[in-house]
Amino acid sequence: MRKNLIKMKLSNKFSLKYLENKIQYLIIVLLSIMYGPILWHWYDGWLNKSIGIEHEYFSHGLIGIPFAFYLVWLNRQKWNDIPSKFKNEGLFFLALGGIFFLTGVPEFVNFSFPLILFGVCYFLKGKQGIKLCWFPFVLILFATPNSIPYLITPYSLGLQKLIATLSGFLLFHLGFDVAVNGIYITVNNRLVEVAPYCAGLKMLFTSLYVSLMILYWRDLIGDRTRSIMVLIGASIISVVGNVFRNAILAFFHGAEYDGLFTWFHDDWGGSLYSTFTLMIILWLVTYVEKMDLHRFKNTNSAEEETSDADFSFKF
Repeated sequence: MRKNLIKMKLSNKFSLKYLENKIQYLIIVLLSIMYGPILWHWYDGWLNKSIGIEHEYFSHGLIGIPFAFYLVWLNRQKWNDIPSKFKNEGLFFLALGGIFFLTGVPEFVNFSFPLILFGVCYFLKGKQGIKLCWFPFVLILFATPNSIPYLITPYSLGLQKLIATLSGFLLFHLGFDVAVNGIYITVNNRLVEVAPYCAGLKMLFTSLYVSLMILYWRDLIGDRTRSIMVLIGASIISVVGNVFRNAILAFFHGAEYDGLFTWFHDDWGGSLYSTFTLMIILWLVTYVEKMDLHRFKNTNSAEEETSDADFSFKF
């Protein structure tokens, strides 16, 4: 009798597990049907630059989204080990994502993708599932095209003027005939505008996004000090790199090297510049990773103790 009960429990357990797996496979198929064409549209737009200029700001999704799926695949065993919760709270996000998807409005349809993924994760595994998949979810969310770049463009004027001034300063000290007026650089009487979309925001977004990926890959994402150092350093590298980029573009235009200007601005020369910038950021992460922060903290603590001791003695 006892053996029969054990067999029944095991049979029910395996049946439940089998049902859970079937539900998960069904969800994957449905998501592939719903969002396969959308992801194809994103990738085609990013690769061929046939998508809206604001959406090009999220072209880091070319590497970020596959990396997110790869992380989920690596954690598949941990995912299966979490007992299914079937949390009703997840249905709220699923319903909201479904409504966004059915509106047909591109912005809402795009945002429905991370909403649906969050809802599925929460519904199936609860908070444990969210905790396991939080970083892949962040990667997908920050790679979802939206209108935020368009909304912040009016506030980039200060950055445009800074880049124009520094680029002009660099060219002037290299011996070129340069004049700077606000966001305009004149080289050899030929005018170049540092437009809002040339202010380096796209490269800044990409630099911060890739920095997060490298920090996670190097298992440094939980180290707050190193993470902040890398993110600040990546921002500085991105801005300084864009100063050099605009200086080179202004020189090409002023020297009437229109072919080189087009190559560096619109062709694979820009990709080469981006790759070089990301390589510097990778070096920065490697350098920060090797820094002995504990020694630095201990040195500061020792200096503070010595200072306190001297103060007490004099007092």
